[in-house]
Amino acid sequence: MSQQPPERSTGSPRPRLDASMSLLTNVMDHSLDAGYAEAAARREAEGRAGAPRSLRAKLALAGTLVLAAVIVTLGAAEARVSAPVVAKEREELIDRIGDETDAADSLESQVEKLRADVGERQRKALQEHGGDQGQLVALLSGATAVRGPGVKLVVDDAEDSSAGGGGPRESSGFSDTGRVRDRDMQRVVNGLWESGAEAIAINGQRLTALSAIRAAGDAILVDNRPLVPPYTVLAVGDGKKLAAAFRDSADGMYLDALRENFDIRTSLSDQSSVRLPAAPSLTVRSAEPKAAGAGSGAAETEKDAS
Repeated sequence: MSQQPPERSTGSPRPRLDASMSLLTNVMDHSLDAGYAEAAARREAEGRAGAPRSLRAKLALAGTLVLAAVIVTLGAAEARVSAPVVAKEREELIDRIGDETDAADSLESQVEKLRADVGERQRKALQEHGGDQGQLVALLSGATAVRGPGVKLVVDDAEDSSAGGGGPRESSGFSDTGRVRDRDMQRVVNGLWESGAEAIAINGQRLTALSAIRAAGDAILVDNRPLVPPYTVLAVGDGKKLAAAFRDSADGMYLDALRENFDIRTSLSDQSSVRLPAAPSLTVRSAEPKAAGAGSGAAETEKDAS
């Protein structure tokens, strides 16, 4: 007698794998909104679905297509005709920019030559009409180059000076506390003058009594000339005494604080011989003759300075 196979209980249906994505599934299964489907069915029932059937509608559609084709054709033709003109105008503009740049460079070169000529004439006038103190006046005013013992001070930004630290040095102009500022260089220069320096230059830029150290954005300007780090400061004077006096001064301690707190790199060393160039341009504000007879001490001073 054959035996019936046992009946298996189906139980509850297995859940769909995409049951957790019901919203996405509904969007995929019913991509057409019910309102649009209803409107399409109504138009089809009224006989307005598909292409236009009346002659007027067909002519209107054909005219619209012809007009669109004419507009596109005219636009393409105009663009093709105007392309060479635009390219020619662009080349002419580039040539004009190049010519104006060359003219500006030539004028700048002439200005530099005239400035150097004026400076040389002023230096000669100081040396010729300065009497016994002519050389000393030329030296102190920066009108002549000077060479002698002194110190070399190098000040440089921190190795990682791109991250602002929010310290007391931070301002709208300098967000990097590891950057050397114009006021830092001002204190360094003033400290060297106070410590006994007789002549100072920064990155080859000779300082005079009228020199100004300012900031323009992230750059430091010395007499309106931009300098880039590292800043090498050369000072003429008694090297060992000048270095010791600067280290013990308030400005030397200020430089030490910058190194300890903001990782600004510095190095100070006495040199047996440093050479400072003459100032590139001098502006004589006023001058008056000095009575003769007081030149012996000044001559000794000038000899020691050089």
